[in-house]
Amino acid sequence: MQGRAFFERDCAACHGADGKGGGTASLGLGVAPPDLTRFTKLNDGVFPRDRIMSTIDGFNRQTHWENPMPVFGDESLGAVVQIEENGISTPVPADLLALATYLESIQE
Repeated sequence: MQGRAFFERDCAACHGADGKGGGTASLGLGVAPPDLTRFTKLNDGVFPRDRIMSTIDGFNRQTHWENPMPVFGDESLGAVVQIEENGISTPVPADLLALATYLESIQE
């Protein structure tokens, strides 16, 4: 699945079609979803890809009833592909990587 399609299917209801956090499903959550277009700006101009993928997967956060974001790592996130960064190869689900790449493309 391509990143934009993944976003539209699983993220836009809460984060809004533009990723800014205004999705209709977020209205009753009690906490506003974050603006997904500002990660790079808030991280000194560097898109925090690994942190974003870890959060989406659920690895980088505690599952708690107060956290309304689902843990997507419990689902199939596509076939595993290898990404290389700084000479280190890491297996990553393809759909998760595609979603992170899409999120990087909508940064302001």
